[in-house]
Amino acid sequence: MAYIGRGLDKISNVEKLDNLTFDGSSTSYSLLKGGVSFTPSSANNILLSIDGVVQAGNFTVSGSTIDFGVAPSGSSTCDFILHYGVGLITTPADGTVTTAKIQDSSVSLAKLTATGTKDATTFLRGDNTFAEAGGGKIGQVITAVDTSVRTTTSSSFVTGSNTATLNITPSATSSKIFVVASGNMHAPDGDDGFSTTIYRTIGGSSTNLGDSSFGLANGNSAPGVSATYHPTTMSILDSPNTTSECTYQWYFRNINEDSDGTATASLGNNITGAGATPTHITAFEVLA
Repeated sequence: MAYIGRGLDKISNVEKLDNLTFDGSSTSYSLLKGGVSFTPSSANNILLSIDGVVQAGNFTVSGSTIDFGVAPSGSSTCDFILHYGVGLITTPADGTVTTAKIQDSSVSLAKLTATGTKDATTFLRGDNTFAEAGGGKIGQVITAVDTSVRTTTSSSFVTGSNTATLNITPSATSSKIFVVASGNMHAPDGDDGFSTTIYRTIGGSSTNLGDSSFGLANGNSAPGVSATYHPTTMSILDSPNTTSECTYQWYFRNINEDSDGTATASLGNNITGAGATPTHITAFEVLA
């Protein structure tokens, strides 16, 4: 009885090979597909027809060569040669594959299209991006100390080359830098005062992280008092948005309120005038 059903050459994952031309003397022939040598999985994966009779299991295969053991007649006709793969391939309709149908551990990070770097130090966020693990943790701490007295009569924010300064290179653009600085400010005599702030410099471009006039901290002398000393602390949570080196430095300015032209603001002065009080600045990298 003839085969009834779907055409054998239409079954998914079945390849149709070139028909053979028998010469009546050869027992073996090369298998080709589209004129190119073809190596089947095994002889059991081959189904062919000679003179309308389906052949299976009565030949061997070595590499791309099929051997019938005997020479088929030169007048015989090869009707078709089919190679069956590992099984049927069926493309499911969109939205039909359920969670239960997916084998455990069959989907790896390499298959995900989320943005960011996939490695042992990152995790997948709800917004489909990979972020550094341990968000909010401290990645590094850099600190610097200045043990000298610094002075200025300038009404603009200035700093000497040796004032409290540090360099820190963020590990990611998403990191924030928490900067805290402490020192002792000496307000000018009379009604005069000072303002102090922190500047951030990246690639030669500097930014005042405090108010343009009053910075992050300020103070003044009491009327009639020859000198006032102010233990001063500043802090700022900065978002440099870079992985380039950032320089953070203490800046301060004089406020000459009575315009007598003699006011001088000092950083690092102590109350006895016998020496300097150390000025500290510390930067913490806060991971995203």
